[in-house]
Amino acid sequence: MITEAILKINPNAEVSVNGEDINNIEWLNGTTPIPVADIEAQFPAVELDNAMQNLRAKRNRLLQDTDFHALSDNTMSADMTTYRQELRDITSEITTVAQANAVVFPTKP
Repeated sequence: MITEAILKINPNAEVSVNGEDINNIEWLNGTTPIPVADIEAQFPAVELDNAMQNLRAKRNRLLQDTDFHALSDNTMSADMTTYRQELRDITSEITTVAQANAVVFPTKP
């Protein structure tokens, strides 16, 4: 998480972190060190990014499981169309890790 937090501040940073010790960061290739407090301030954003990535991965698997319904030689039912749209919309308006973890996926028709 430390590296991800650093990269949110400076996407070009080159660092080496020994384990999860925030006080043991090696700044490489002339990368300007970032204060520990600034790095720690990014932890909530990194946690949300990770939670959203997990949510999208599950959502994408569920969409992929129904992709065959969307082929041109199939007529998709209204229930399946609604289900797939609900899956696509599932990430909208999520702003916290708790919201991401509390998502209830729609039931597949």
